[in-house]
Amino acid sequence: QVQLVESGGGLVQPGGSLRLSCTASGSIFSINLMGWYRQAPGKQRELVAVATSGSSTNYADSVKGRFTISRDNAKNTVSLQMNSLKPEDTAVYYCNADLTLENGNRRYSIRSWGQGTQVTVSS
Repeated sequence: QVQLVESGGGLVQPGGSLRLSCTASGSIFSINLMGWYRQAPGKQRELVAVATSGSSTNYADSVKGRFTISRDNAKNTVSLQMNSLKPEDTAVYYCNADLTLENGNRRYSIRSWGQGTQVTVSS
């Protein structure tokens, strides 16, 4: 079993910054991809940014140059530094991870989601 716990959401004015963090805990053998998705009201959930265990990254075009994703593999954490925030960045942000779990001598892969954290950009 695994748990992803997010922190760092909130209300910020346009042009401001926020930093989201997510920590995975449980019987984790390894984490391949770890990243962030978001879902605005009335819209589908969309990729924001992901990072591999080797720190390769991929960003949505809408956040390139403004958001930076980083991982600490030793701590099973992923962070998202969000700068120059815009009202259209308002959404619930979800941490996501593709993990290999270990139970005794058995290993298996799963995809897990956090509970979500609200980011609101408004004046």
